[in-house]
Amino acid sequence: MPVSSVFGMPKDISYQQAAASLEGAHYAYCSLKKLDIKPGQSVLINGATGAIGTALLQFLQGYDVTTTAVGSSENLELLQKLGADRVIDYTKMDIIDDSEQYDVIFDMVGQFSFKQFKQILKPKGIFGSSELGPKCQYVLLAILTLFSKKQRVVFAIPANIPESIAFITTQINQKKFIPVIDTTYPLADITKAYTYVAKGFKTGNVVIIM
Repeated sequence: MPVSSVFGMPKDISYQQAAASLEGAHYAYCSLKKLDIKPGQSVLINGATGAIGTALLQFLQGYDVTTTAVGSSENLELLQKLGADRVIDYTKMDIIDDSEQYDVIFDMVGQFSFKQFKQILKPKGIFGSSELGPKCQYVLLAILTLFSKKQRVVFAIPANIPESIAFITTQINQKKFIPVIDTTYPLADITKAYTYVAKGFKTGNVVIIM
């Protein structure tokens, strides 16, 4: 039976939370499917405090994996609350200097090259990103490593919105996901909202109040 393209708003959440539960969580769900995560793996989320990262971190709680989340000093407690087993403060250490190695790395920042990430990725690990990476290399590398039996790059193209919304709705109804909202702006201040988001330091989502 095809999934309906119309969904009712989950109970017990606000309109602001409902709006914030869509875009970032949609990207997180599509990436989750592409990364093919398996129980027992170690997963690193670089840029874990954004809309995608906070959703992905919560979704991973149902996968029986060990998660390491990278964020700023003021957000480490939030990341632990969302389910991170280990947190890294990027203001004190570059993630590529980590002594650990991971089965899966998901990058929401795009600051470092895949070559730099390779040193903390296991020999048969998978690297994914919501960003294009330096000189858009992540997309090209996803093609070049498609059939590799060693380290691979995957690039999830967001698709199948009805499927992702069905998943997100279920997660909300089961109390397994709640979108993180940084702040709200009235529609009249939408320029200020864009300026704030463009700085790259928001936590979770920014919502416009109509």
